[in-house]
Amino acid sequence: MNAATRDRLQALRRGDLAGARELRLTGGLTEFPPEIFGLADTLEVLDLSGGTLTALPDDLGRLAKLRVIFCSGNRFERLPPALGDCAALSQIGFRATGLSEVPGEALPPLLRWLTLTDNRIAHLPEALGERPFLQKLMLSGNRLRTLPAGLAAASNLELVRLAANALDALPPWLLALPRLAWISFAGNPLARETEAAEMETETVPWTHLEPGALLGEGASGRVYRALWRADGTGAPRAVALKLFKGAMTSDGLPEREMAACIAAGVHPNLTGALGRLAGHPEGLHGLVMPLLPEQWRGLAGPPSLESCSRDVYDPGLRLEPVVAWRIASAAAEACAHLHANRLLHGDLYGHNVLWDGAEGAAVLSDFGAASVLPDGPDRLALQRIEVRAWGLLLGELIDRCPVEAHSLGALRALERDCVQADPRARPLMAELCSALAGLHPTEP
Repeated sequence: MNAATRDRLQALRRGDLAGARELRLTGGLTEFPPEIFGLADTLEVLDLSGGTLTALPDDLGRLAKLRVIFCSGNRFERLPPALGDCAALSQIGFRATGLSEVPGEALPPLLRWLTLTDNRIAHLPEALGERPFLQKLMLSGNRLRTLPAGLAAASNLELVRLAANALDALPPWLLALPRLAWISFAGNPLARETEAAEMETETVPWTHLEPGALLGEGASGRVYRALWRADGTGAPRAVALKLFKGAMTSDGLPEREMAACIAAGVHPNLTGALGRLAGHPEGLHGLVMPLLPEQWRGLAGPPSLESCSRDVYDPGLRLEPVVAWRIASAAAEACAHLHANRLLHGDLYGHNVLWDGAEGAAVLSDFGAASVLPDGPDRLALQRIEVRAWGLLLGELIDRCPVEAHSLGALRALERDCVQADPRARPLMAELCSALAGLHPTEP
């Protein structure tokens, strides 16, 4: 047990944490501390990740206000049925615990966000489709060959991660769900015959790079500022260097992210790749990418526990209509390019849009959830799922315009077209680009 967990556990036992709404005992628990029940009247978030727990108490339902529980990195082979007795529980995270069984009774009635990434699950219960609030379902890195047909009733499901499983096909009902906007499925048998052949790209020896400051970190890797001497001795070029962690992420496998980033090719509204790293002293994989200007930043923050599948924006962010239009157009152009090259981004969100913070110049980044579009009717259906994601982004941009200007009315209509419940009625991304070109708002 690490020192921080030990100190927190001692404080819990002394009663120092009375009235706490959140409790994090991460890194070393071997059994469930019964003193947790002393917080039954207030506890909402419980994180027990990183231990060797194999079970939870049968009377876990006594934690009547518990909304969120994380037990990732423990040793659960079966999702504890007691979770289903927690009346307020809406988010469950059991990543990389060795899970192979998910009983229907383990799914609480208010379930909204379920993360079971990197386990051994081959079957899911039909009861999953009987949870009307289910919005986000993270299943990458399991052994699923099929999905329960009951999920066809999950009308509020917006995001699903299915990468690195054993799926031979995506069920038609999944692609017809009215609110689905984000999906990943790379690394399944259904994609093997159509995985994109990686485009020719330059190999960049580690010795030609000078890594610098850390620019950012995500689930799949870290991005650094670097200097690149293309011939090993010439004038250096400032670039971004992404070093991959090599572990399964909630989106999928890092190697598929690298392949998709390379296959996407060059486009002014994509971060893209300049070359693939070779010869890292620790054997890490990496990509060399263009370095964006220093003032560029993410449009939004990623979803929070409360927002679930929606980004968190700076409450002070205000956009002129023409700036919102430019950002939306950049995202649409980027996705249209990807779709034309048989790629689905899978994670079209404001937090993956980098922009200049002023005029609306923007690029789409992060290929962690990218998948290769299959042949046949599924190809268009999947594109229209991503169109819904773009429509949600457009709505978020319009919401940050200070006034509902007359020029925004047509953009609102376009938003409605993109998020409508019948996916077949939505336009394709290339059609959106044409429509946007005729909707340029008036300069302020």
